[in-house]
Amino acid sequence: MQRMPRRTGLAGIYARWLAASFIALELVTVAAVMFFVMLPMAERAADDLAGLMVLSARTWVELPPETRPVFEAELAEAHHIGLRPSMAPAPDNGLRHGFYIRFLERAFERRLGAEAFFLRETTADGSDWLWIAVPAGGRSIGVGFDTSRLQTNPFGVLAAMLVTGALLVGVLAWRLASRIAEPVARFEHAAAQLAQGTSPELLPETGPRELADLARHFNRMAIQVRELGDARTTLFAGLSHDLRTPLARMRLALEMLTLKPDPALLQRLENDIEEMNRLIGQLLEIARGLRPEAGQPLDLCAWLQARVQVHRAAADAAGASLAVSCPGDLRALAAPDMLARILDNLLCNAIRYAPGPIEVVGQAMPQSPAQPARVRVGVLDRGPAIPQDQLAAVFRPFHRIEGAASLVPGGFGLGLAIVQQLAHANGWVVQLERRGGGGLAAWVEVPVPA
Repeated sequence: MQRMPRRTGLAGIYARWLAASFIALELVTVAAVMFFVMLPMAERAADDLAGLMVLSARTWVELPPETRPVFEAELAEAHHIGLRPSMAPAPDNGLRHGFYIRFLERAFERRLGAEAFFLRETTADGSDWLWIAVPAGGRSIGVGFDTSRLQTNPFGVLAAMLVTGALLVGVLAWRLASRIAEPVARFEHAAAQLAQGTSPELLPETGPRELADLARHFNRMAIQVRELGDARTTLFAGLSHDLRTPLARMRLALEMLTLKPDPALLQRLENDIEEMNRLIGQLLEIARGLRPEAGQPLDLCAWLQARVQVHRAAADAAGASLAVSCPGDLRALAAPDMLARILDNLLCNAIRYAPGPIEVVGQAMPQSPAQPARVRVGVLDRGPAIPQDQLAAVFRPFHRIEGAASLVPGGFGLGLAIVQQLAHANGWVVQLERRGGGGLAAWVEVPVPA
């Protein structure tokens, strides 16, 4: 079997992309700072220094000879600038000192109207000076400055920023990518557990909206898969249990018929076959309920009246009375066959377990921005109420409640399971409520036409 190539993890892919993006952003930022901040500032600083040097030379020429030493001392102490009474212009000796000195030479050229070049000298104390000749007062005055003024190292700072930034980018990109990929990794692990047939832990529905929605949908799917598995197990167990009784009666009847034909035994066989057929039919009803059907507008009140008429004879035979309560203008958007199957099951349950006054109700539900317009259909009886802790459990297949209701013949515990399957398949909401004064209310919520 050929092994699948090992793919790069989501965190690794995100880390590379984030690191590349951050480094590119850093380079763009450094370039922008270089060209739009540092170079203009360097050019202006060079122009200011050139102006100060030219002004110093011309001021020195105009000063009385006895004050010049004081002026020179002030320049040297405050600005690290020196003066020479006479200095020939330096030739172009190919000396290059970086972009700042080039800016300085251009500033002198603009001020002096001719090319100007610096001469480099090292003093006895090891200081490095740059000199340039400035014409002033009919003579050529040498003006120089100590290069210690220029000890800033912008390129070194930029390089240090780039190196430090690259290291930080790598760490931060991996951390950020790991945090981004962590929910997806949890989802992948939970999906793998679900694919192996085990029930995964529900995912936390937190974080960004998309991840929270994804976790919520997955949790809903996992719960549905778990419920389907539980329902399948219960279904098979209940089926085997409920088929065993009529099969045992049929076997006994057949043995007795071999000894002596009896019309009563034949009728019992026919009843058992009918009971088995009804059970199988309800199981098929559950299976068919998983397929949704397209909805259509219904005049709900007229539709409810028609469905109640179908059950009128069975209700009369059981001693139950049926009534319909519904506003005349109420409309619903539902598949008629699906809604009929739900209402029929609810009415059959009410007639079987709560013979008496049974009311079929149609109501409009309150509308809000978070809740679209809906209507609900209910079957309300005054029979023995279901205990509060059993209201959710009765939707399980073959679930029976201990008490008098469990002794009523003809039920298999599948009616409400069919109702829930049909409702879920069509996106409807079904619920049971205990009524004040006794009895049970079964409701199903459906949308209304646009």
